[in-house]
Amino acid sequence: MTLQPRCEDVETAEGVALTVTGVAQVKIMTEKELLAVACEQFLGKNVQDIKNVVLQTLEGHLRSILGTLTVEQIYQDRDQFAKLVREVAAPDVGRMGIEILSFTIKDVYDKVDYLSSLGKTQTAVVQRDADIGVAEAERDAGIREAECKKEMLDIKFMADTMIADSKRAFELQKSAFSEEVNIKTAEAQLAYELQGAREQQKIRQEEIEIEVVQRKKQIAVEAQEILRTDKELIATVRRPAEAEAHRIQQIAEGEKVKQVLLAQAEAEKIRKLGEAEAAVIEAMGKAEAERMKLKAEAYQKYGDAAKMALVLEALPQIAAKIAAPLTKVDEIVVLSGDNSKVTSEVNRLLAELPASVHALTGVDLSKIPLIKKATGAQV
Repeated sequence: MTLQPRCEDVETAEGVALTVTGVAQVKIMTEKELLAVACEQFLGKNVQDIKNVVLQTLEGHLRSILGTLTVEQIYQDRDQFAKLVREVAAPDVGRMGIEILSFTIKDVYDKVDYLSSLGKTQTAVVQRDADIGVAEAERDAGIREAECKKEMLDIKFMADTMIADSKRAFELQKSAFSEEVNIKTAEAQLAYELQGAREQQKIRQEEIEIEVVQRKKQIAVEAQEILRTDKELIATVRRPAEAEAHRIQQIAEGEKVKQVLLAQAEAEKIRKLGEAEAAVIEAMGKAEAERMKLKAEAYQKYGDAAKMALVLEALPQIAAKIAAPLTKVDEIVVLSGDNSKVTSEVNRLLAELPASVHALTGVDLSKIPLIKKATGAQV
């Protein structure tokens, strides 16, 4: 059952009249003894009658408790006030077989605005305390904010320093790692290249061995081919060539014998001709010697007259040799204003002729009467 106990204008311990309304949940106890007590108390009554009995009991206890408490206790600590009412009223209603399940204070007010005044004072105090608290809080907040900013800047600077240190350490570590990686990469690359070179060397060695084997086989094949070619040449070329060479040799030997015989015959012929020519030359030489001997004897016999005859025979030839360059001249013009001058020049030349011949040959033409007469005559 739900009950709403209400006490109007009940004076508190301070004499302030208050009106209090509560809400209670009650029920009849089910234990046999307590149920028997309830039956004894409420037998023949309806529910409303039971509510009125319990309600009056609760209101009486509520009223008595309100007189022992101050307004602040009642208003500020409603739970404690409700608990106190429930504890005081529970034994009385329990003896009627009724159990209080719950009891709460629903409302507290007064008609003289005590609570509102109390609230205003409290509100002013609270507002004052709040303003002070706000100011102090703002002050503390400013101080704290400054401290926090300082701490933040310190932390930020420390963080920046740590970040820079971490970054520097990271870069150093990264450089070290990069250097190590590059070294390892270079070593790996070098090892790879060395291994590749070794493999290439092995491959080349294998190729060389294969080439050697192939070359050996090729040499063997070529040797067999040479033997075959040699045999073929012996059969097809050498044997016929030897036969042809033998034939040519026989022909050459025959030709040689022929040439030798011809040469011997030609030599014999030349010898015979040479002997004949030598005999002729000898005969001609003997004849010429005889002629010269006779001529010398004649010159010896005739003396200067013979020498003179020889000189005179040679003079035309000497004159021809001397005058040979003049044969290439088309015309000779002698410039002289006097005809006798030309004649005197010719006479002078003729007069100098014996002296020139004597200087050349040692023969004095002036001793020959005909010449002497001619040189002394007028031309």
